[in-house]
Amino acid sequence: MRKRILVIGASGDIGLAIAKKLIEEKHDLVVHYNSKKEPLNEIVKLAKENDLECQLVQADLSSKIGVDTLTSQITSNIDSIVYASGFSIFGLINDVTDEEIDKLTQLHIKSLIKVVNFFLPNMVAKKSGDIVVISSIWGQVGASCEVLYSTTKGAQNAYVMALAKELGPSGIKVNAVAPGAVKTSMLSSFSEDDLIEIANEIPMNRLAVPSEIANTVNFLISEQSSYITGQILGVNGGWHTS
Repeated sequence: MRKRILVIGASGDIGLAIAKKLIEEKHDLVVHYNSKKEPLNEIVKLAKENDLECQLVQADLSSKIGVDTLTSQITSNIDSIVYASGFSIFGLINDVTDEEIDKLTQLHIKSLIKVVNFFLPNMVAKKSGDIVVISSIWGQVGASCEVLYSTTKGAQNAYVMALAKELGPSGIKVNAVAPGAVKTSMLSSFSEDDLIEIANEIPMNRLAVPSEIANTVNFLISEQSSYITGQILGVNGGWHTS
């Protein structure tokens, strides 16, 4: 069934792969970006080639006014939401600034809740909808030197599990995808030797690629996952099992 899907953070490596996959599945899109608009030109082109609609919206969701900026640009009804925005800060927790704490909690928690709340009344009225949050393996097990990021991702997981229970009677599915190590620009600070060492820790002996996360998101939005809600689906090559 053709849906109109809002992809938050569509210009990131994982968000871009998700947008491409959803176009392949013949969905209309509203794609959000903060500062990197150029990667989305390809998405607009692909949508046009497939006779699909694709609206671009810009907003900084790490700021308090970000969600208002975002929603003021969207006038169409949204059937599903994919929240893929996020960034991490590496270093000791004692070195994290108040500004960084505010930005990460705003982006990963507050803006997520506000975006969903804005579009939720229409989903409840229709008694259908899908919400998929791109969380992280560190939200499940925690990571040294990424304590703040782990904390906000853990909050996303708790939000998903609780919201799924609240929205289940309304026919709305709420799930999270928790990637492990993925070949994206987020790992650009790691050396090649570091990445090899990480891969050696993973049972499948390699990092994921963004398309593997996108395929999982597509599954969770599709009717193939009609009885799956409240789940934190790890896509990590066996790095963490639960």
